[in-house]
Amino acid sequence: MKKVIAIQSSPSRHWVGDGFPVRSLFSYSSGQAARVSPFLLLDYAGPAQFEKADKPRGVGEHPHRGFETVTLVYQGEVAHRDSTGEGGVIGPGDVQWMTAGAGILHEEFHSESFTRTGGMLEMVQLWVNLPAAHKMTRPRYQAILSQAIPEVELPGGAGTVRVIAGRHGDTTGPAFTFSPLTVLDIRLHPGQARLYAPNGWNTLLVVLSGSIRVNGDRSAEEAQLVVFDRAGDYLDIEARAEAKLLLLAGEPINEAVVGYGPFVMNTQDEIQQAMEDYRSGKFGRIPAPD
Repeated sequence: MKKVIAIQSSPSRHWVGDGFPVRSLFSYSSGQAARVSPFLLLDYAGPAQFEKADKPRGVGEHPHRGFETVTLVYQGEVAHRDSTGEGGVIGPGDVQWMTAGAGILHEEFHSESFTRTGGMLEMVQLWVNLPAAHKMTRPRYQAILSQAIPEVELPGGAGTVRVIAGRHGDTTGPAFTFSPLTVLDIRLHPGQARLYAPNGWNTLLVVLSGSIRVNGDRSAEEAQLVVFDRAGDYLDIEARAEAKLLLLAGEPINEAVVGYGPFVMNTQDEIQQAMEDYRSGKFGRIPAPD
């Protein structure tokens, strides 16, 4: 069994742009880089009710280099555009997996439809680090729609697991990754469930809603993060009511992590180069909308 080494509560919400009220459940910049690697941070946006509006809310054009952003939508709709020319709208159950790599510009707003009608918004954005050998890979965009994500029933009717990346048993998720990792979207019914993550991997369990008991003796509630020791290959979860969880597990990237705002590299010189490349226009430009 993987032992629990920490249960962390999120700080109060802050706004990202004018469209995403988020709680940051973990960040590499708070001294946790080694125990959350290959992941860098996770922001939980909402659940929040938005009134209908004439102008989409969100975050305007901004750069990234050296990592990937992964957006999972639970409620509402988010529209994306970037300097590779890719874009689109993702809604409930969909995932956007964007590899910034050598450098990308993108923007994220509420979709036009969601803006017109208003409604409940709930989503997660995860940052995934890239190994040094792939920091300067060509940017790419994966739009992973809900119907492409396999769903597996847990034994005993304990709930379901959607496999976004990596493996759960014999089921493989559709996301392409640059290092070994697993991202599982989990729904639990009241009762017991056993989840697996490889020995030696960092393992994080995000409680998005509900209340659970972990390994028989630790409790976690909504918007809390459970951090596990690398040793062991399973964890036992008891859901006291319907629960929504996100399991993140990955082989640690044992390299230096140097970040500055939207850039995450291995050295300060690389950060300086990223800033110079961005200022000189080497990240390209976002095409004008049709």
